[in-house]
Amino acid sequence: MTAAMNGPLDFTLPPHLEAHEPPEARGLPRDGVRLLVSRVADDAVQHATFRDLPAFLREGDALVINTSGTLPAALPARRADGTALELHLSTHLPADLWTVELRRPAGTATLPERHAHAGETPRLPDGGQVTLLTPYSTDRNREERREGVRLWVAALHLPQPVLVYLAAHGKPIRYGYVPRDWPLQTYQTVFATEPGSAEMPSAGRAFTPELLTRLMAQGVRVAPLVLHTGVASLEDHEPPYEEAYRVPAATAHVVNEARAAGGRVIAVGTTVVRALETVTDERGITHPGSGWTREVITPERGTRAVDGLITGWHEPRASHLLMLEAIAGRRHLEVAYSAALAGGYLWHEFGDLHLILP
Repeated sequence: MTAAMNGPLDFTLPPHLEAHEPPEARGLPRDGVRLLVSRVADDAVQHATFRDLPAFLREGDALVINTSGTLPAALPARRADGTALELHLSTHLPADLWTVELRRPAGTATLPERHAHAGETPRLPDGGQVTLLTPYSTDRNREERREGVRLWVAALHLPQPVLVYLAAHGKPIRYGYVPRDWPLQTYQTVFATEPGSAEMPSAGRAFTPELLTRLMAQGVRVAPLVLHTGVASLEDHEPPYEEAYRVPAATAHVVNEARAAGGRVIAVGTTVVRALETVTDERGITHPGSGWTREVITPERGTRAVDGLITGWHEPRASHLLMLEAIAGRRHLEVAYSAALAGGYLWHEFGDLHLILP
């Protein structure tokens, strides 16, 4: 494995390790996917199944979950000249604006459409339309704009409320490694309660009601928060954009109480890490809060709230690998990813999972 100077981990992901369909289509229950358990203290690696998770957690641990539900956020669109596009809704912004991405259908995959322009109004089904207002700009994406704009700030003009409209006309966002559409329920976690994510918070997908019951019965406290994920196009290994979050007071209390009592705070997914780190101060105290976070977790910044993490396997050079490095360190990350590659673990939202423990 290699890495650019101060950059995310780099490696070669063989195509046969990409999960092309949900585990249920492979004859597995949700909690039947594989789980690689890695321990930072001694670089130990253990191979398990996700339903074995209770064996690795203990009484007094706090397991923090993201209850954001996945939207059918991909809509068919057409330019004024009739060109077919696909509109991906990303993040709902203040003033009822959205960040959106336009993509060009290309067989079973879609490709970014980088040559749209401000003021363009692609048509949507049933008389809807979207107006592209301005490129979505941060200090971190100026470089990409030299190659054309990927994300836009836009206004939606729909004949129905957005959730009703998406239910009628949208479908889950899908990338080229998944060759067919799957129903929206395939992209929901069992604890999803509040629609809002452009893409599934996939680290929680393998949980079942029975598994959650077993964890709580052995004294693991399960605490919810919300972070609505935006699009994460695999063509661009860029830091995450701003996302809406809400950390309830009860969850902040559970996290602080677990830490004070010597328990471990285990985040289910990078979305949970981002939300918790946004509201945790330099003393390690987690506060309730809500808003839009631009927090980027890097090894230089470090982590304050999280001791461990359940996460999927991330693509080479993905910015989320810097977050994992902040939790586990570069050497341990290399050990774990080498073991996953050698062991044939599956990548992407329908793949296998990784439990990082201190």
